[in-house]
Amino acid sequence: MAKDHFVSQIADIETDFPQWYTDVVVKTKLVDYGPVKGTMVIRPYGYAIWENIQRELDARFQAAGVENAYFPLLIPMSFMTKEAEHVEGFAPEVAVVTHAGGAKLEEPLVVRPTSETVIGHMYGKWVESWRDLPLRMNQWCNVMRWEKTTRPFLRTSEFLWQEGHSVFAEAAEAEEETLNMLALYKEFAKTVLCMPVLTGRKTEKEKFAGAVATYGMEAMMHDGKSLQSGTTHFMGQNFAKAFGVQFTDKDGTLKYGYTMSYGVSTRLIGAIIMTHGDARGLILPPPVAPVQVVIVPIAQKKEGVLEACKALEGKLKAAGVRVRLDDSDNSPGWKFNEWEMKGVPLRIELGPRDIESGKLTLFRRDTCEKEERPLAGAEESVANLLHEISEHLYLKAEKRMRERIVPANTLEELLAGVDGNFVRAGWCGERACEDRVKEFAQATARVMDGVHDTKTCVCCGKPAKHTVFFARAY
Repeated sequence: MAKDHFVSQIADIETDFPQWYTDVVVKTKLVDYGPVKGTMVIRPYGYAIWENIQRELDARFQAAGVENAYFPLLIPMSFMTKEAEHVEGFAPEVAVVTHAGGAKLEEPLVVRPTSETVIGHMYGKWVESWRDLPLRMNQWCNVMRWEKTTRPFLRTSEFLWQEGHSVFAEAAEAEEETLNMLALYKEFAKTVLCMPVLTGRKTEKEKFAGAVATYGMEAMMHDGKSLQSGTTHFMGQNFAKAFGVQFTDKDGTLKYGYTMSYGVSTRLIGAIIMTHGDARGLILPPPVAPVQVVIVPIAQKKEGVLEACKALEGKLKAAGVRVRLDDSDNSPGWKFNEWEMKGVPLRIELGPRDIESGKLTLFRRDTCEKEERPLAGAEESVANLLHEISEHLYLKAEKRMRERIVPANTLEELLAGVDGNFVRAGWCGERACEDRVKEFAQATARVMDGVHDTKTCVCCGKPAKHTVFFARAY
């Protein structure tokens, strides 16, 4: 039997979470390491998760009136220098092409770290009149940011994402879109990823380079650290002025547009793994699981077993379930371990006794419990259970996050509480205090809470202007 047929052990999730994560992503064949340091190869099982994420998100974008397009991978260096704050923010991460076709290029080309500049350039060509607005586009693509420390899905030099970019005639419209897309992400995280998140405005220190305001979506991982899982940005007129995005308004005056952008990436796969996984490996939310149900025949060589399993597989497929019949020659116990490690939400065991009694055995990956259901009407039972699993995964993660948000009034309380928790505390708004928190507790301001009820700054004791969630983060 090939070595791939053996399920290897994974590190203990409680005592060595980083190694557990690495073991899981590699041994479940989600990803492998690319030949260039810091790159990853997303294998079919991992890419299928991304395709399901794409499908769900894209449907929401389309319903909101956003159109898909594609913009070039290579960006003239001169574009990057047009918005000073933007180029300064991305300079350490930029990969540059200096030669092509055996000759040195007249102008170096940047491998896109993000597309505000090239899209701004094109919008400057396309927008002429108020009738052209709003212009709302999204692209699914890859980007490159030359990272020094990498981890599959969480931080790699090249990754996949979507980036939406819109331009409006009025500032209020762009600001509203920024918040609407943040709300869209939050709904998607809850209903598709079964993942609770905190959303809110980022501090000036944490905002996107070149933005007027950045809003983030932060998720709590199993170890209590935060993972930034999506962002939206109100750009004001910064990029519009840099790239000449102007339009003639209804009154005949020439005005600059207001832009915004938003994005999530394959980092979401890492978020799923670290939010829901357990000692056995992955637990995948049903909406994104490549295989929602696996059928494992028991005593499959006995007459009628495989036929019954195939018939059940056909019924579930017809009902829209992503189902896999594992009729390999591995033992049932091996198959149980394999599919549990891969996080398949629901397992069906079907053998001679089940067929005779008209029942089937169902194993839920989220609870690791078994139950019996009638074989007749299995489609309805499976659909109901997949819905229950989604709800249970969300509620379990939401309970963990709620219980692990702790208050702090002083730096000492913040330091005592931040290991494994989010800390909710007051902040005076001064950069020096934000920097002091990071130095003292190795924690950063993730997002500001929309409910501001703290009285004093956790660092300096002066009146608090904001209430902030501080955490250690990936």
